[in-house]
Amino acid sequence: MAAAGPAAAASYANLKLHITPEKFYVEACDDGADDVLAIDRVSTEVTLTVKKDVPPSAVTRPIFGILGTIRLVAGTYLIVITKKKKVGEIFSHAIWKATDFDILSYKKTMLHLTDIQLQDNKVFLSMISHVLSVDGFYFSTTYDLTHTLQRLANTSPEFQEMSLLERADPRFVWNGHLLREFAAQPEIHRFATPVMHGFISMHSCSINGKCFDWLLVSRRSCFRAGVRYYVRGIDSEGHAANFVETEQIVHYKGSKASFVQTRGSIPFFWSQRPNLKYKPKPQISKSVNHMDGFQRHFDSQIISYGKQMIVNLVNQKGSELPLEQTFAKMVNSMANGMVRYIAFDFHKECSRMRWDRLQILLDQLAEQQDEFSYFLVDSDGKIVTQQEGTFRSNCMDCLDRTNVIQSLLARRSLQAQLQRLGVLHVGQRIEEQADFEKIYKNAWADNANACAKQYAGTGALKTDYTRTGKRTQWGLIMDGWNSLIRYYKNNFSDGFRQDAIDLFLGNYSVDEVESASPLHVKKDWKFLALPIIMVVAFSMCIICLLMAGDTWTETLAYVLFWGTASFGTFAIILYNGKDFVDAPKLVQKEKMD
Repeated sequence: MAAAGPAAAASYANLKLHITPEKFYVEACDDGADDVLAIDRVSTEVTLTVKKDVPPSAVTRPIFGILGTIRLVAGTYLIVITKKKKVGEIFSHAIWKATDFDILSYKKTMLHLTDIQLQDNKVFLSMISHVLSVDGFYFSTTYDLTHTLQRLANTSPEFQEMSLLERADPRFVWNGHLLREFAAQPEIHRFATPVMHGFISMHSCSINGKCFDWLLVSRRSCFRAGVRYYVRGIDSEGHAANFVETEQIVHYKGSKASFVQTRGSIPFFWSQRPNLKYKPKPQISKSVNHMDGFQRHFDSQIISYGKQMIVNLVNQKGSELPLEQTFAKMVNSMANGMVRYIAFDFHKECSRMRWDRLQILLDQLAEQQDEFSYFLVDSDGKIVTQQEGTFRSNCMDCLDRTNVIQSLLARRSLQAQLQRLGVLHVGQRIEEQADFEKIYKNAWADNANACAKQYAGTGALKTDYTRTGKRTQWGLIMDGWNSLIRYYKNNFSDGFRQDAIDLFLGNYSVDEVESASPLHVKKDWKFLALPIIMVVAFSMCIICLLMAGDTWTETLAYVLFWGTASFGTFAIILYNGKDFVDAPKLVQKEKMD
């Protein structure tokens, strides 16, 4: 069983940052290490040196990793991890969550910038800070977090010798763009730490007095990454929006079992741009060949995961129906025996709190799940079974409905694994193990919340079912509250969030000499005037109601006039909804849809 490989593959775990006016020195403090990374603040050149070269006058502080470098208007910045929290251990390898970062300018002064450039630099810095403030950045200096157990077990001796940066799956390295200069210099790879974004939960559990480790790992793809309404469908390379690989791991007496599932946006070209309506109508692109991207998507999924069982949970009526029909038609047209499709109208089947009906879907998928199996390696490192395929689940956002189904499929797999490992007796059910069931449900609900916050900006919906196994009135109220916050963020702050992600991942690069910044978009007069007119008209309407005129006809006339004015402006604003939402400025997403 491949673990993280020898020490040569590990990154430095203990670092000190020494700052002088000319250079940043990053000192490796691991046992026996003498390496120091010298970063020239003027030429930006990165070289290896030794501890005696660090000037005693340098200002010193401990850091826990280098996230990478990025060029903004004011020049290059170094991003470092300043705080970390231990999540737990995978096979004796410490796993950390990065909880705080620092963004350090190479330049010692900003006097070379104009006022506009200063303002732009400030905005770009706030974008980087925003991405770093979203919870869910994880790393290990000795273990490769970006690969599943099955991928790690099927590697070559050469792979084992590679640095963590070289061998990491580029889909899940969120600081890949920031580390591009480090990647080009193999001798400094031990100073580079690949960081994944998503969710990790680790628990030591006990059933029948038998102790085992149970882990849940969700890896968010950095290809076609973004926010809910601005990034849907796929791009021309076949990368799906909100693609997340979720792996459930069991470790018992040296044996390791793993079950992998994926989620991702419906994989053809469609969009659902915010326009002030609560639920914008999805638009399927009519001008592109959907099959090219669709085929690429599933070709790459089959290479990575084997057979594909698509579980489409969207509504089979209303605005979601065309997406379901197109998806089903394209799977049929592709005619690939490795890809199967099932549609299950989650909302219709489970309406009026009939959540027991999810068993219908599980029964339909049972035979397929048994055929796919799971990955299992015994305590001697011998592979017992391989997972032959994955369930690729989706709803519209691939958040709430998707997570519920994934947790149920994962529990069914876990049942089989724990019985095979001898933790569960014959006839025993996981659902009957109250202590473990509570841990299991809460971890999956936490996973739902993490994925939802990263994509939609709020916690997940329907987590009351995931946590308790039943739908509650309080859960419905919380869903309503989260839906309201989602509506606000999706319409009035997601443009900034999308720009921040595009900047962080390198989809947009700042040009220091660029004269016209894309941040400065002139707004049309109606953007300011219409909301003011609407608020004034509505206020006048209320005032006329409260301060009645001499006759009721006069009052009615005033109320009608101002009421019509406020309603009319509201209708115009709604009609031109796309002009009033906060849209991304850095990357034109139309080109990507």
